[in-house]
Amino acid sequence: MIANMTAPAAMPVEPMETLQLETLSPSRAGDFKTCPQLFKFRAIDRLPEPVTIHQARGTTAHLALQRLFDLPTTNRTPDTLFDLFRQAWTEIRGDEEFTDLFPSTDEERTWGLESLELLANYFAIEDPATFEPVARELDMTEEMNGIVIRGILDRMDRSPDGSLVITDYKTGKAPPEPYALPAFFALKIYALLIRNRLGETPSELRLLYLNGPTLYRLPVDDRQLDAMDNQLRALWAAIDRALATGKFPPRPGTLCNWCAYRDICPAWAEAQTDSV
Repeated sequence: MIANMTAPAAMPVEPMETLQLETLSPSRAGDFKTCPQLFKFRAIDRLPEPVTIHQARGTTAHLALQRLFDLPTTNRTPDTLFDLFRQAWTEIRGDEEFTDLFPSTDEERTWGLESLELLANYFAIEDPATFEPVARELDMTEEMNGIVIRGILDRMDRSPDGSLVITDYKTGKAPPEPYALPAFFALKIYALLIRNRLGETPSELRLLYLNGPTLYRLPVDDRQLDAMDNQLRALWAAIDRALATGKFPPRPGTLCNWCAYRDICPAWAEAQTDSV
């Protein structure tokens, strides 16, 4: 598919150049770690995925929360956040990916009201009038001794003791605490990027789930970030090998039930064939 393609002897051609990884985002690194076939569908084949109302809510809520901190502290109220959500949705609802999302105006209105209820939960976790973020929606591209990692960090703050704290907003339902650790995978990568850029190790990672609301916190240190650096390099090498061989083995599991590509995944095609 990617490399080592040859033509008949009568028609010699130059072999195709093997694809190599140029950059890797925390999301795509997580995809490959979860299932190499999922990574291929998203990053190599770039197959479209149906946009859901939950994704639309997440995109709009992130934009509203980002803009909340553009305002003076006295204006950072629930009603202001609701208005920012409405404004953000008005701006993006005409985008092609969202145009056919709601079959009726009533369904869109219900979604909007449910979204505002979710946003109200934010103020049960923290008071945005009491602090100023160090960074919001920070676009990061960091070269780290031969690998290039890029992504967008939701928010970074200074804690009262002066240390850096990384926060990620989630609009989905929080997993039970014993199963929350994998959700910190991307945040550990962002902490590594911050250390690489600033020479300072963040002290804590926070997953802020509006649905609940629930706040999970994880202390981090250099030992953990060194381990993440090693893991990223191993993932990078594994992806390069997969690109060279064209082999992206599926890794079936519980998450397959929510995968948009299940119907075309080789693992499930084989399972259906065996059951016939």
